[in-house]
Amino acid sequence: MKKAPVFHPFLFAIFPILFLFFYNIGQVSFAQILVPTAFVLSFTFILFLSLSLVLRNIEKAGIITSLFLILFFSYGHIFDIIYGRQIGSFVIDSNIYLMLIWGLLFSCSTYSIIKTRRDLHNSTSLLNTVAFSLVILTLINIGVYKVKTRGLLQNDVISPAHISTAPLDLKKAAPFRDIYYIILDGYARSDTLFELFGYDNHEFTDYLTEKGFYVASKSCCNYQCTFLSLPSSLNMEYINYLREKMGKKSRDPLILMRMMNDNKVTRFLKARGYKFISARKNRHADLNLDCGSLYSCPFLSALDFYEFTSALWRTTILQPVISYFNSIVNLRPVVLCMFSKLVQAQKIEGPKYVFAHFPIPHPPYVFGRNGEKVTQTKSSMTAWEPKWQYLNQLIFVNKKVTELIEKILSESEVAPIIIIQADHGVAFSGNQASERMFKERMRIFNAYFLPNINKDLLYKSITPVNTFRFIFKHYFNANYNLIDDKVYFTNVDESLYNFTDITNKVN
Repeated sequence: MKKAPVFHPFLFAIFPILFLFFYNIGQVSFAQILVPTAFVLSFTFILFLSLSLVLRNIEKAGIITSLFLILFFSYGHIFDIIYGRQIGSFVIDSNIYLMLIWGLLFSCSTYSIIKTRRDLHNSTSLLNTVAFSLVILTLINIGVYKVKTRGLLQNDVISPAHISTAPLDLKKAAPFRDIYYIILDGYARSDTLFELFGYDNHEFTDYLTEKGFYVASKSCCNYQCTFLSLPSSLNMEYINYLREKMGKKSRDPLILMRMMNDNKVTRFLKARGYKFISARKNRHADLNLDCGSLYSCPFLSALDFYEFTSALWRTTILQPVISYFNSIVNLRPVVLCMFSKLVQAQKIEGPKYVFAHFPIPHPPYVFGRNGEKVTQTKSSMTAWEPKWQYLNQLIFVNKKVTELIEKILSESEVAPIIIIQADHGVAFSGNQASERMFKERMRIFNAYFLPNINKDLLYKSITPVNTFRFIFKHYFNANYNLIDDKVYFTNVDESLYNFTDITNKVN
């Protein structure tokens, strides 16, 4: 019987990559899958060629290669499903059990394939058909998504329209003041700190007040997480209209990511001669103060493809290794670098808009209250406990921000505009909707240094959506009025855009 061509191993090699790309299509560009695809195909070719030379049977070599790839790429998915499951008094809490099962399954199957005397033509044809069908269906789904979203990604949701302003007298406005927009991730409001920890943050807020800051003591974020709140504040508008454009069940964050990187605030200032300086990588910035990756795996952190590559390997039998590397967070040098380079940014000539999103006091906790290294059994980007470590990291943040303000104010020829603001509050009560969670999560720290502005024009409950509306109106004569301060919540596990007004519950 004529032997069937053996191409299924290469299709099984690329299918997991295409599937993961489709599942995360709103967050990943096609370019990001090229490196892992090339790597996996090269590995598959070497394995298939080696087995063919050893076994002198390409059909057996192909089936064993495909078996290895199927087990390799399915491991992480299966482990996620069974982890924590209890069978009687036995709890599955370790990789070792699934590792043993996968090893035994591969060994026994490989032995049977090598020893069989049966013709494998039909098996090879079946595997070719299955693998081809999986790849083609995934490519069709990717194509359909791209066609549906092509027009959407080109409209004003992504590329904000020109901002109308009242006539601007450049001679009267010059010299423009430098603007520092400093986001402290997860910095809770003073009353929340007192309720949760019995901690009085007055030393820091008193310092800011003495320096001329206005501390909005009743401020809230407009949305409960970074990738919702920053698109709103940086575009000076509520993003509820995205529900109609994206659908209330959509979890596609692509538009939100683009609205963070390419936003109305940046466009407004760049149109007026400002240089946009970002403390985190942003292709729209005139200068990136690159302080490296938050993750400490040197090889993966060096790649622009790191996030997708890491997510891909977590679905494989390498999951324990990747989880270990992801638990080692390179936060300390990144944060210290950001504080250092922010001071240096003021030496750049001309008016500057400096945007710095600090990943603290949000966990993981790597700083003690005096900046000392914190030893933890495991670091996590989402685990908020223990509370005392959050508080210690917040106290350290206060000290570093105090030092930063001293240097900025003392070395600036013209008094700058400084906004120190949290993107959201804390999450010790979890993510399930409740009045307690709303208050913890939505109440934020928010302070403004606005030279030559009557502080009576500000108010305690101002929210981030009005931050740059106020600044552009009073410093640039821009045609912006303040809008009602609202607070919205959505269950991000179900939908990013199904917003509910919880303003009254928070206040």
